[in-house]
Amino acid sequence: MDMTEALTNFPLQVTFRHLAVPPVVERWVRLEAANLNRFYKRIMGCRVAIEQSHRYVKGSPYRVRIDLTVPGGELVINHEPTLKSKARQTGETEIRKHLEVSSPNKHLQQAISEAFKAAGRRLQDYARRQRGDVKNRQSQPVARVNQLFRAQGYGFLLTGDGREIYFHKDSVLSRAFGRLRVGSTVTFAEEQGEKGPQASSVKIAAKHRMRHATSPAA
Repeated sequence: MDMTEALTNFPLQVTFRHLAVPPVVERWVRLEAANLNRFYKRIMGCRVAIEQSHRYVKGSPYRVRIDLTVPGGELVINHEPTLKSKARQTGETEIRKHLEVSSPNKHLQQAISEAFKAAGRRLQDYARRQRGDVKNRQSQPVARVNQLFRAQGYGFLLTGDGREIYFHKDSVLSRAFGRLRVGSTVTFAEEQGEKGPQASSVKIAAKHRMRHATSPAA
């Protein structure tokens, strides 16, 4: 058995969609997944899907989605990094200690590394919420679906302070994108995406009163 297969103490599934990669790439994923134990010890499962992104203009052509099953919920990380991202500049120290990176796969390795860095931050936040360390003891932000492009698989949320935030159908938990309507109330986590703020872990909320800015008239 490959030594990297024994590094995680939770089930790990790695999928490459329409992408031919050398075996070393899966080893990168397994090493990064094993590192998540530093941030949270109770991960119940991890699914990683890697594909080529069709929305990028400059930067990495790879999209990495990480689904983490944790007690009481699921964390979804969709990452489409750029070459200008801060994470790229901080380097790839952890993996380079174990594996030598070949030039043709440099962008793919960067995409994997940055996606798992984002996953680590999400796990840290989740752990803090579980411990009750969040000072204001508030749940995730609440917003309403302001625009919905069902055929294209994305939409925009209107936050309480009047901002519009992009979300993709893959960021909606429990495969509930089809249940969303304009005006639906949701909770979400905000992340910095390739083109600005974007929402992840979008979840249809129970009835919730939200103070929010009025959307400009069409």
